[in-house]
Amino acid sequence: MKTRNKLKKMILDYLKEAKLLQIATAKNNKPWVATLWYVHDSKFNLYFISRRSRRHSLELMRNPDVAGAITKTHIIGSGEKVRGLQFEGKAEECHGATLKEASKLYLSKYPRAVKIPLEKLQDPNFTATYVVHPRTFVLFDEVNFPKEPRQEIKI
Repeated sequence: MKTRNKLKKMILDYLKEAKLLQIATAKNNKPWVATLWYVHDSKFNLYFISRRSRRHSLELMRNPDVAGAITKTHIIGSGEKVRGLQFEGKAEECHGATLKEASKLYLSKYPRAVKIPLEKLQDPNFTATYVVHPRTFVLFDEVNFPKEPRQEIKI
C-alpha cells in the first residue's frame, strides 16, 4: 500500500491531468449531477465557474454539501482498467483573493478560455466562481492498486 504522501501526490497528478468533474447537489432529497470544467490548487480545492441560474448553483446556495467524481477518458471501454476519483465536501462562492486565485488557475489550465473580467464574474445576473473544499477523496485505481483499487484519504 502506498504511503499517505504518495497517495496525495497521485491524486494531485490525476487532478492535473483530468479536465471535467461531475458534482452532485440535492434539494428536498432530489439529487442532481452537473458536469463542469474545473481547476484545482495544491490544497486539493476544486474550482469551477457556473451561471447563477443553473440548478446546481441554486441548490448550492441552500445546501453546500456536495459529492462528485472525476474521470479521464477511457479509450477502450468496458474491460479497461479503471482509474477515477470520487470526493465529498463543501462548496462556497469565491470572493476577493480566492476569486483572483481561481481565475489565475483557470486561465493557466485553459489558456484558450475567454478572459471574463472579475467584475462580470461577480455580477449576480451572470456567473459565480465556486470552490469545493473536499473532506475525503477516494482514488479508485485498478492500474496502480490491482488488488485493492479503492484508496480513501481524508484531507
